[in-house]
Amino acid sequence: MGHDKLRKFAENETFKCLVQPSADEVLSQGYYNLGDHSLKGRWREEMFGGSTGDIVLELGCGKGDYTIALARRNPSNNYIGVDIKGARLWRGAKTATEEKMGNVAFLRTRIEFISAFFAPGEVSEIWLTFSDPQMKSENNRLCSPMFLERYRKFLKPGGIVHLKTDSQFLHNYCKAVVSVNNLELLACTDDLYNDDIDINPEVREVQTFYESMFLEQGLPITYMKFRIDKDGEYVNPKDPEEFDSAAWRAAEGPRRSFGHK
Repeated sequence: MGHDKLRKFAENETFKCLVQPSADEVLSQGYYNLGDHSLKGRWREEMFGGSTGDIVLELGCGKGDYTIALARRNPSNNYIGVDIKGARLWRGAKTATEEKMGNVAFLRTRIEFISAFFAPGEVSEIWLTFSDPQMKSENNRLCSPMFLERYRKFLKPGGIVHLKTDSQFLHNYCKAVVSVNNLELLACTDDLYNDDIDINPEVREVQTFYESMFLEQGLPITYMKFRIDKDGEYVNPKDPEEFDSAAWRAAEGPRRSFGHK
């Protein structure tokens, strides 16, 4: 491991806004019976100074630039960026600490463990920003029925999920999930910056590092916003009748890859 990563990991231990539970804590009762973290149901009191503002999550936040930007624009809300990579989270946690941002926190954990950290109704919105489309692994897609079931455990009634991605494959898969589960689709576009769809300005004005790179290359960015309220089990779209995974995989072509400097 490089000296720079070791330095960042050491500094991460000093950031009060960064929560880093061990896997043993979460898995103490087994993978299918996750142990509740001590912050579950207590984020406002313990992390946000008693703020009554909405809690908004960014899942797979990377360096936390999107989380930080949203928090700057909406100081009455509370934002939590979630990622498993400590070296990436260092950047967001350091910025939040240096700027004394009381409405920002970061959580280092696997997203499949997310229900161990939030109580029913504790979260108002979820952002999925440029998630790995997981073309070969349906259940690993962050908008799959498996993950929607996790989100339902802590998202308040009427709570919102945003998906912003450069992947037409993931965008159309998620649209199919929304359709087959009769979820309320609030906004949807397959070309965010060339569509006059009426949405909150921050959707266009706040951009991730990779989003800016994709835009510079002229690549379209997609966006959708939906509610996950539903009685009963979430189901996957049938392949290929409701979502033709092979066709969308072929249409997308090779995935672009960038270094994480």
